[in-house]
Amino acid sequence: MFIDDRPHFFGRRKGRVIRKTKTTLLETFLPTLKIDAQTDFTAPDLFGVPVKQVCLEIGFGNGEHLAGQAKNNPDVGYIGAEVFQNGVANLLSLITGIKVTADLPETITLEKGRVDNIRVWDNDIRLLFKSMPDNFLDKVYLLFPDPWPKKRHASRRFVNQDNLKELARILKPGGILRIATDHKVYKSWTLHQMHDCPLFRWTATCGNDWKHEPQDWVQTKYQRKALKEGRRPVFLDYEKL
Repeated sequence: MFIDDRPHFFGRRKGRVIRKTKTTLLETFLPTLKIDAQTDFTAPDLFGVPVKQVCLEIGFGNGEHLAGQAKNNPDVGYIGAEVFQNGVANLLSLITGIKVTADLPETITLEKGRVDNIRVWDNDIRLLFKSMPDNFLDKVYLLFPDPWPKKRHASRRFVNQDNLKELARILKPGGILRIATDHKVYKSWTLHQMHDCPLFRWTATCGNDWKHEPQDWVQTKYQRKALKEGRRPVFLDYEKL
C-alpha cells in the first residue's frame, strides 16, 4: 500500500483570476527561474551570476521584499518559495518590469539594471528541504507568515520544532533566521518556540533591536496595510549556533 508521507499543506494556492499578462509570465518566464527537487544547489551556475551568499525567503507573498532585496544586493543569490500562484506572478512582473496591462515583448527578460540572482520554488518549502545541503544558506526570511490564530490550528504554524531543525541544518553557523509578524498570537508563539530551540540564539539586546525595521529592510504592501490598521510588526533575528 502506498503511503503519502508528504506534509499536508494548509492555505490557498490560487486567488482571484490572474490576468493574461501575468499568466503569460507564469507560462513563459517562470521556467527560466524555477528550481526543483533535483536541482544541484552546490552548482556554481545555480544563479545566472556569481554570488557571495545565498538567502531563502519562505512565503514571499507578492514578492516585494524578495525583489527589493535581490535588486539591492546583486552579488547575493535569493531563493524564493511561494505556493500562491498570484504572488509568484506578481514577483515575475516586478523583476521583469512588465505591468499587468502592458503588451508583452517577444522575448521576456529581466528589467534594466537587474541581475539574474533570483530562483523560484513554487511549492511547499518543506518538500525542498531534503534536497538542500547542510550549511548552505546565509539567511532565511520568514516574513508575516499565516498566524493560524485559533488554538486548534496551532500545529499549522510554520515556526515549530521540526521546521526549525531543518532550517538550522541548511543554515551556515552564524547564519540568520529573520521572522517578522504583526500578530500578537504569532509573536508570543514564535518567542516561545525559539526559546525552546537550542539551535538558535536571539540577537536582540534591547527593544529597539526587534521593534523597529532592520537597516536592510524592504517594506511590503502587507506591512503598510498592517501599520495603517494599527498593527505594529516585530522583527526577530536569530543566529544559528
